[in-house]
Order: sequence, then C-alpha cells, then structure tokens
Amino acid sequence: MTTSTTRGRTRIAAVLVASAAAVSLAACGSSSSSSSNPLAPAQPTATGSAAASGPIIVGSNNFAESTILADIYGEALKAKGLKVTYKPNIGSREVSYGLLKSGTVTLMPEYNGALLAYLDPKAVPATLQDNETQLAAKVASNLQILTPAAAEDKDSLTVNAATATRYHLTAASKISDLKSIAGQLVLGAAPEFQTRQEGVVGLKAVYGLTFKSFKALDAGGTLTEAALQKNDIQVGDIFTTDSTIAAQKWITLQDDKSLFGFQNVIPVAQKTLPQTAVDALNAVSAKLDTATLLDLDTKVGAKGADPLAVADAWLKTAGLTS
Repeated sequence: MTTSTTRGRTRIAAVLVASAAAVSLAACGSSSSSSSNPLAPAQPTATGSAAASGPIIVGSNNFAESTILADIYGEALKAKGLKVTYKPNIGSREVSYGLLKSGTVTLMPEYNGALLAYLDPKAVPATLQDNETQLAAKVASNLQILTPAAAEDKDSLTVNAATATRYHLTAASKISDLKSIAGQLVLGAAPEFQTRQEGVVGLKAVYGLTFKSFKALDAGGTLTEAALQKNDIQVGDIFTTDSTIAAQKWITLQDDKSLFGFQNVIPVAQKTLPQTAVDALNAVSAKLDTATLLDLDTKVGAKGADPLAVADAWLKTAGLTS
C-alpha cells in the first residue's frame, strides 16, 4: 500500500511490497482542509478539543487506494497546520480496526458498507442513510464516523476475458449466473475474503456459490491481477475503481443481490480528533467522487505515480490546499 519510512513514498510497486505484518511501520509529515457533504448523516461531533499533545496518526490498509486516501487525509490536515504522522500498510481491516480502537491510530480511510459488514455481518441496510445509522450504532464508543464521500469503491467478482468467452459472460451478466459453473472456477482474493460476509461466506449464503477452490492472494492488487491474467484463477475480487478491468477487457459481474452493498469512502477517527481536523476531512469528502477516485487510482496503479504526489496535486486542484 504505502511506502515505508518518511515522506519518501515512491512508486506503487514499492507501495505494494510491504505485507500485512507491517503493523509497526514508521511515520511521516502533517496537514488539513474543510467543508460538508449532502450525504452526511447525523453524526457524533469530536469530543476532545484536540489531540494537541501529539500528532494525528493516519493509517492505511494494505492496498494502493487506501494509501492514496490516507495521503489525501493527512496532507489536508497538514494544510490546516495540524501535526500528522503516517502508519502505512497496516494490513487488513481485522488488524487496522483494532489499532483504531486502541488509539494506536487516530484516523483511517474506510468504506461504510464493508465496515458495517465487518462489525455486523447480519446487517442489510436499505439506504445509504440506513447504513450510516447502523454503522454509527455499531462502531466503538471512542470512534466517530465522519461524512461519507460520494466516491464509492466496491469489491467485485470479475472474470478474465477467456472465462467470459468460454461461459458467454458479458457486462450484463450477474453473480447469480455463476451458480451452475462456480464449481469449475478458482476464486482468488485476499486471505480474509474467505471468512467475510462480503466474501466467500456471503457468496455461499446469499448466492449459493461454491467455487472449485480458493487461492489466497492480495486485496485486489498485483497478485490477484496477475493470477487472473495468467488464468491461475478465473474469478478475482477486483475493486471496481481498478483501471485494469477495462484495460484487460475483463468482465465485472453485476451484484444482483447487493452483497457488496454501499461502499462510500469515509474517514473513521478517534473522537479526540480536533474540530479543525473534522471540518478538513468533511471538506475532502465533499469534493471526492467516484470518477475522481478512479482517476487517482489510475495515476498510481497504471502509471506508477507516487501516491503522495498524486494526493498533493488533487488537493491543490480541488482548492483544499494552497
């Protein structure tokens, strides 16, 4: 996801090298910005006047988009004069959420539907507002959910071109269409996908799918993409904002039973976060839409740009930093 030590976060290749075990990775600089978003539910306000005694620690999970979002949050906070350090490439949600609860990390980019599914696998929100209400009720009492962005990025079941051709799958095809053929297909994804409701568990319970086998790879990253390209797997969990899907002429199957739900980008933070930081993060959410997120992902993932440089450039273009 990100790099290792200071602000020297280089190419995405380097970003993806570190593994989920890197929970104690080093940190970096500091920043901020401001506004609000029509998608925002009634939310808790920040309770401490500031985390003035120390820096705001911005974490990211082990995939490139989380790195980009963490850099955007951190640099936006720095622009408001706040001290920021980074704890990049923490790993999966199973690790990062625990660090948030414990206060080891102050702030993380998250996805509202995926986080709700993690906290309550039985939750079936009917609307975005319903998702936010349920999430606010389930999140740890020392944490707050800030304004969701319009930007959305979902897990998907994506098949390679050869599989699409063999089984006559098109852009109109649905996950349900795999029921009669799943037993002939190898599914590849991050190891934790096996135990998640928004993963193998839900695919079996909601769609009745049992695949030939499961190959543990990474969270929609280079390992999963390479395996799909080589046909080592026929179905991969690829994030919907990944430009590789179109470039490789892969087919993303429609989630006709809404297993992957709402997946708006949201900041999740300690309630001790100062109000200046809350306002800055909500300003970021107000400007961030799905098309922008895809563009940022493409610059990093397909073109090898430095995530921090991409984040800085977008913040300036959006008028969130000078």
